[in-house]
Amino acid sequence: MTDVDPENAKLITLARSVRARNGAEEGAAVRDLDGRTYNASTVSLPSLKLTALQAAVAAAVSSGAEGLEAAAVVSEANRVDGESLAAVRDLTPTGPVLLANTSGELRKQF
Repeated sequence: MTDVDPENAKLITLARSVRARNGAEEGAAVRDLDGRTYNASTVSLPSLKLTALQAAVAAAVSSGAEGLEAAAVVSEANRVDGESLAAVRDLTPTGPVLLANTSGELRKQF
């Protein structure tokens, strides 16, 4: 993970870990304004569907986070969907959203 801030590299590591642990399509991690991190994987239930990033944002908000510093998604996809980005942007208009492949290599930053 060259050219990635060490704190943001930790988010990618957390996202990779939760994705692997749960055998999920995606893993995501976010860091709130107090430096606390939250991670989650894709949720795919008959009655509830969340991307990993939406689930991580929901975990942060339900724990009292009022804003985010950064977010990371690990996926085989080449993009982060608009609804997931919107969830992050609800809490930070400019914080980086990193997209990494399953090996942890940064693909894009939004």
